[in-house]
Amino acid sequence: MKLFQVFSAVFAVSCWVSAAMAAGPCCGRLAAAEQAVQTQRPGCAGAGTPACPRTGRSDCPVVGAKGCPLKDGWPMTLAAWTFHKETLFDAIDNAQKLGIRYIELIPSHVVSPEMGDSRFDVNASVALIAKIKTKMERAGVRPLAMYTNGLNSDEAQCRRVFDFAKVMGIITINGEPPMDALPLVDKLANEYGINVAVHNHPRPSTYWNPEIVLEAIKDCSPRIGVCADTGHWIRSGLDPVECLKKLEGRVYWVHFKDLNEVSREAHDVVWGTGEADAGGILAELKRQNYVGGIAIEYEHNWGHAMPELGQCVAFYRRTVDALFGAVQEP
Repeated sequence: MKLFQVFSAVFAVSCWVSAAMAAGPCCGRLAAAEQAVQTQRPGCAGAGTPACPRTGRSDCPVVGAKGCPLKDGWPMTLAAWTFHKETLFDAIDNAQKLGIRYIELIPSHVVSPEMGDSRFDVNASVALIAKIKTKMERAGVRPLAMYTNGLNSDEAQCRRVFDFAKVMGIITINGEPPMDALPLVDKLANEYGINVAVHNHPRPSTYWNPEIVLEAIKDCSPRIGVCADTGHWIRSGLDPVECLKKLEGRVYWVHFKDLNEVSREAHDVVWGTGEADAGGILAELKRQNYVGGIAIEYEHNWGHAMPELGQCVAFYRRTVDALFGAVQEP
């Protein structure tokens, strides 16, 4: 029985990877993710161009591909960090409840009470990956991005991160690699065909200011961009809309937040009710022909935030409907 279970798990993951590499873009498999945001480039001419496909909120992130309805907008994604005090299975279930189809993974997330202290990260076994894949498929949730602390000057460790991302169908790896590791990260990003987006934590973290990030990645290929955390910019005393303008063409992922005040101690509030100018942020992203994901990373009211998250989703859909003049699907 154990041998059969191991074989089944290996077969399941093998099929998953094969599907990701070979399946059509709209069949509900990971090939769609493989072709999505990772193809973006600085200076995109606009939606629908070969180098700049418009992502959307249908079953496949690449909107306009054969068989896909053309819908403007961005893939709304649940950052699993929102539920890091709970389990990965809780995060998947809550994404389903919110009508969110995509998830951003985090390192060492406890999987579920039934699996004891098993954690999901780059060292996960084939059997564990297969179980999580099955859970996601049943919930109709797919991983588009992941956050990691594992990008550094150790090539073996970096490769482990990229190998894991490839197996999971990740299109963007987010993190804060040291500046001296960026040439290696850039090389691997091109080798694996996966974008890396440099994230900003609040001041005095390395990349708190957009100008610092731009200087750090100026010699990198278009595979290296920015994961814009709008809340951390506010905590650093910066205007998110102005920060986005400075980073135009290099924003590959967004951790979308609205905060109750402009201070280091500020906390998340429902989008559109705080100090972030949430509508202005989305309007700026549309102006830039942004093609990445919009991730909800809600860091307040832990364990009780589902009603607030639902209101954030509703705000997003209303705002995007107004911006693009089209009804957004879940």
